[in-house]
Amino acid sequence: MALTLRNFRPVGFDTAPSEIHVDDNGMIAETSRPNARVIDAKGAFLSSGWCDLHVHVWHGGTDISVRASDAGRPTGVTAMADAGSAGEAAFHGLREYVIERRPETIKAFLNIGSIGLVACNRVPELVDLRFVDVDRTLEVAEANSDVICGIKVRASGVIAGAWGIGPAKVAKRVAEILNMPLMVHVGEPLPLIDEVFDILGPGDIVTHCFNGKRAGSISDTPALFTRAKRLAAEGVLMDIGHGQASFCFETARRAIGDGLLPFSISTDLHKRNIDGPVHDLATTMSKLLAMGLPFDEVLSGVTERPRTVLGLGARNGLAPGQRADLTAFDLVDSDLVATDSRGTTASLSKVFEPRFTVLGASDEPAARRGA
Repeated sequence: MALTLRNFRPVGFDTAPSEIHVDDNGMIAETSRPNARVIDAKGAFLSSGWCDLHVHVWHGGTDISVRASDAGRPTGVTAMADAGSAGEAAFHGLREYVIERRPETIKAFLNIGSIGLVACNRVPELVDLRFVDVDRTLEVAEANSDVICGIKVRASGVIAGAWGIGPAKVAKRVAEILNMPLMVHVGEPLPLIDEVFDILGPGDIVTHCFNGKRAGSISDTPALFTRAKRLAAEGVLMDIGHGQASFCFETARRAIGDGLLPFSISTDLHKRNIDGPVHDLATTMSKLLAMGLPFDEVLSGVTERPRTVLGLGARNGLAPGQRADLTAFDLVDSDLVATDSRGTTASLSKVFEPRFTVLGASDEPAARRGA
């Protein structure tokens, strides 16, 4: 059914209409339809649909993935990228049973490890070169280029062991052949984060950019932080990727205060963090706001910037003929005490509260999951 939205505060758009019209086919229209159902946003902010650039939603295909609905519209998110849950061996399952069955836009970073995260950290996907099939990875990525948005590698000692920087180098070459970005999980050495930085170029993504791990963080030394800041200025994309063990309030506070702002705010949502410390994207956004990231930067970090990685429009998202893709939300006073991945707490005086999403010709209520 056609929709007309009224009484909202648009943010992040090039235009600021007083009403938004959606036709029966779910496309933005110039004028209202006679049968349109009116939605009163009650003064809420309205932005492009929130986009989470790092989730794990291959439920049943890996032992850590949540259902896509747990990361999607019920939490204000209309677009997301599964970050390496599947490698080439079983990507068809992620596509058929998740990507093609959900209303949200779901794309994926293909894991360079053939088995992906089927038994996450119990059976590492990158023990040695036998766990990578370059030819099959290229074939799968090329055959699914409409939904695969990049290559993912977990470049940390817990995963790669003595292989060190090797998997990341292979993944980078595969990404280069495909002309796709590389998303690199950074964490415990080896490799050192310096070695990861050596292979990255514009458009590549460092996820877990504000982790607080010793010998695995941009905050290890002043020289390393300066290098991270320089890479960001040159086009390497710094992504939050909160996760169970990869977001530190102190690292975030210092980096933001010194001018290193994240490109995107993502959750790394999975079964081991959905009940805390992550909860959902709105809670992660609220944490970044509390660490000093300005409101407009927080919104850009979940709308226009990550949406471009997935090939989605943002600032022109109200142009007639485009599919409606919107999130309504409020910023409310709060006394919430939140926790980072190291168990440190911080008081959040303001929190983002999603109200509803509009995707095509349907609207759906949303709510922040965080306690």
